[in-house]
Amino acid sequence: MFDYKLLSALAAVVEQAGFDRAAQALGLSQSAISQRIKLLEARLGQPVLLRASPPQPTEVGRRLLNHVQQVRLLERDLQTQVPGMNASRLPERLRIALNADSLSTWWAPAVAPFCAEYGVVLDHVLEDQAVGLKRMRAGEVAACVCAVERPLAGARSEFLGAMRYRALASPTFIERHLSSGSIEDLLRAPAIVFGPDDQLQHRYLASLGLNGAFSHHLCPSSEGFVRLLQSNLGWGLVPELQVRAELASGALVDVAGGPPIDVPLYWHHWRNGGELLAELTRALGQSARQWLVV
Repeated sequence: MFDYKLLSALAAVVEQAGFDRAAQALGLSQSAISQRIKLLEARLGQPVLLRASPPQPTEVGRRLLNHVQQVRLLERDLQTQVPGMNASRLPERLRIALNADSLSTWWAPAVAPFCAEYGVVLDHVLEDQAVGLKRMRAGEVAACVCAVERPLAGARSEFLGAMRYRALASPTFIERHLSSGSIEDLLRAPAIVFGPDDQLQHRYLASLGLNGAFSHHLCPSSEGFVRLLQSNLGWGLVPELQVRAELASGALVDVAGGPPIDVPLYWHHWRNGGELLAELTRALGQSARQWLVV
């Protein structure tokens, strides 16, 4: 049998990204957290954490974290079903990985009714939609929104819809950098890229027959991304949902008339995640398509 005090210490270190914050979260000393991790590793005969900054789970550590995530959710079901079990006075927390563009557009109205009905609070872990599944694989989250369809072993994925992106810039930027009418100007004009995993601008250029390196700013913020566009610093792929007002006013316009890019989004969740995760899955299936392209 596992000692769940030890597993809780492991989960806290990974979720809180360090021993200090894990100790605060569990109301223990940092020394106590360290001792619990060492005891867990001694009983297993192998490490569960890589002492990096922040600490990273080993392969065995990831398996244990996935187990802890599911046990927490199943325990909640038991607390409501078995007489005499004392339910926690604190609201249930779900850790969800999703991309910043979803968080800044459709996610909040989609999950708000569920959180209100079930008294759930959410820990949001931001990750690019192309690689968000790695957080779930690492055992850091109970579910994730990402662009990958294939689920992990022991998990399921469900199609939510697609986010439509358009290549936009300010009229002033277009006049300065793209006024010749040649699409090859897009390779020379500065672009805005969310981060190193963001390939949307690359895909857009490829759809126009343009390949190779291009100048770009990096901006890991959805709101900042739009602000940079409005400030004439570059062109970039933006969710249509996010800039409806700017498109209507003419503050942002399409740069080259190329096709929009629809990025499919999938909801990944553990099969044995309990009724709470199942309810969230049903709620998202019903509500997300009000905002996403299907």
